[in-house]
Amino acid sequence: MKRYTRVYAEIDLDAVIENMKSMKRNLAPGTGLVGVVKADGYGHGSVPVARVLEPYVEAYAVATAEEALLLRRHGIPKPILILGPVHESHYASLIEKEIRPVIFTERQARALSKEALSLGKTADFHLAVDTGMSRIGLDADESGVRLAKEICDLPGIRAEGIFTHFARADEADKTWAMAQLASFEHFIKKLEEQGVTIPVRHCANSAAIIDFPQIHMNWARAGISIYGMYPSDEVEKKSVPLRPVMSLRSFVTYVKEILPGRQVSYGGTFAAEKPMRIATIPVGYGDGYPRNLSGRGYVLIQGRKVPVLGRVCMDQLMADVTAVPEADMDTPVTLIGKDGGEEIRVEDLAGWGGGFHYEIVCDIGKRVPRVYLLGGEAVATKDYFEDEYPEI
Repeated sequence: MKRYTRVYAEIDLDAVIENMKSMKRNLAPGTGLVGVVKADGYGHGSVPVARVLEPYVEAYAVATAEEALLLRRHGIPKPILILGPVHESHYASLIEKEIRPVIFTERQARALSKEALSLGKTADFHLAVDTGMSRIGLDADESGVRLAKEICDLPGIRAEGIFTHFARADEADKTWAMAQLASFEHFIKKLEEQGVTIPVRHCANSAAIIDFPQIHMNWARAGISIYGMYPSDEVEKKSVPLRPVMSLRSFVTYVKEILPGRQVSYGGTFAAEKPMRIATIPVGYGDGYPRNLSGRGYVLIQGRKVPVLGRVCMDQLMADVTAVPEADMDTPVTLIGKDGGEEIRVEDLAGWGGGFHYEIVCDIGKRVPRVYLLGGEAVATKDYFEDEYPEI
């Protein structure tokens, strides 16, 4: 297995499996899970994650046509739903690969119908209903019901599913989420009164999987929870134990002793008040390590939590190793994950820097290779360092 010497992200696929089993235990009987692997599996790698999810999901969900087609190219066979709008120029490819787009306008529906008829196929789609997110979807009123019926009556297309998305299910106060649920259920009832029955219904996201086990319908969409993170601190964590999937590892490249008054990094935002030992670590915001952790974050070295000093650079950062005398070149560094009895979670980084934990994992960049662990062993790697561009 290839050895990385600057920085790499460990992706614990055993933790993915454990998280899926934990969510499955909390689901209502008969409710299937959808594995959301958009944004390259929230930065973890959509294809490796999708492959280990296969025994535990009914379908997958992504955000774009390109993400869906990537899964198909890698042999992912189960239904794939695209949660975001797709330009009609992609419809032929989606129909050929049996990928489900989201539909919520007459123009989208007619374009999909036309393409399906020209190909001599039936195109499955999912109908989106806006119950309060104000993002995409049919209005959850009588006009929306009429449009939904018109869409479902078009030739060559079939409404496999209908869904909405909760805007505030991760809050302790569930009033808004329950109002959205009631609106969605009312919409489905009105649609059935018009003679339209859609077999697959889904509205639950990760927060609802954890806090609303009674309302998961046919499917429940597992997103951030797959990756071992909770949607917020307001959900009931005890009901669905989760294990973090990603760790971020690096190494010390240099250790320097500095005297009082010596400044560290750009802008001189940190100046030593006493003699110190500082370690340079070859990770920066160019790798997705947040710059807002400048002077606020911590890393783990030799099982001890040490502070980040001064500003995080694009490619490097500095940390105080005065209390870690054994720190030297090539000493391992943990930026996310466990080292001995200490742990730094993605949520910790978000808390220290005022960021958002979803964003942090999604932003770990292409310059950071992923190393996939299964059964405790490294079984695969993914990096972007061997691209070829012969025509340029």
